[in-house]
Amino acid sequence: MPPPELDFRLDDFKAADERTEETFRHTITIEQDMLTVLAEHHTPDGAHSFYVLHNGAVTWGIPGEPQLVALHLQRDVAGRTFRFEHAELPLPAMAQSWLIHRGCPRDAITLHQDTTTAPADETTRALEQRLTGDGDHFALLHSYTRDDPEDMTTLVVLRALDERSPAPFRVLHEEVDTDAWTHNLREGGFATVAEALEWCDKRLGGQAAPLPPIRLTARSNRPSSAVPDAPAQRPPGRTR
Repeated sequence: MPPPELDFRLDDFKAADERTEETFRHTITIEQDMLTVLAEHHTPDGAHSFYVLHNGAVTWGIPGEPQLVALHLQRDVAGRTFRFEHAELPLPAMAQSWLIHRGCPRDAITLHQDTTTAPADETTRALEQRLTGDGDHFALLHSYTRDDPEDMTTLVVLRALDERSPAPFRVLHEEVDTDAWTHNLREGGFATVAEALEWCDKRLGGQAAPLPPIRLTARSNRPSSAVPDAPAQRPPGRTR
């Protein structure tokens, strides 16, 4: 099945101010014809829409840039105006987490099966579940997305916000099997950002060793998680 048609549901709405209008045009609408909907949710009152989008235009830009857009539209239904927040992120689970922490129900922003690859194994599923649920433990430092059909891979470097973390820097590594149209996702822990970046460089050069495991200590009383920095969850109806 073809992906769902992208509809921002902004007929008869205008931007809340000139800055919003200009920013929305330059970051979203200018490349709208290259955006594919991977997931979306709209609140029944029409006040909020949440999207996970793939931006095909990025493939023609700077190599390695994130190709996913998380978009939160906030509408003043009575006043017929809108505002928005957005983030460019490297992995679908990170985009989902970003939206969940802005009020989107977790079970409402699942990915359309026909628009993305499927998890290759239970390890991938479990890690992605963690990523979508915990959005305030790590900050995104670096990512590289390679869309070469011979080596479709995404690398993400994260920093723990908790100084007590046993592995203050993490690497997420996603690989796509273009024949089976599946992907696997793995996580490794590093003591320094330099070590994490070095591993990524070696992986892109085809020389990386397996990711080092995350060694939990007695002070670690909960499973590790890895997603970009995000504020605490806000219910729909509240904006910045």
